[in-house]
Amino acid sequence: MERVSSSVQSWVEEHKLATIGGVWAAAVGGSVAYSRRRSPQRATSLRLIHARIHAQALTLAVLGGAAAFHYYSSNKSKRSSAAEQLDLDFYSQLPAATDADGNENERWSW
Repeated sequence: MERVSSSVQSWVEEHKLATIGGVWAAAVGGSVAYSRRRSPQRATSLRLIHARIHAQALTLAVLGGAAAFHYYSSNKSKRSSAAEQLDLDFYSQLPAATDADGNENERWSW
């Protein structure tokens, strides 16, 4: 199952516009079929207008999801490498309160 999933994912990555067009066409078809079954007396032009609006909403949702996936998958490696390079020990970055002779540092005296 994992192999099929990665195969589909790689195909979608290579054919992004075809995938979005397919989702849009499926949404239009599904919306027209649903509208036809739900209210058969509605005019065909009105069904097509509503189907187009539903398909556009679904397409925007898919595009937003794809953008979020791309952003988080590409930044995951950058975030982990940045965290490794950053010294997270806050106190090691502060100047010493006293120097080697025991005299108080000017930055720490009031």
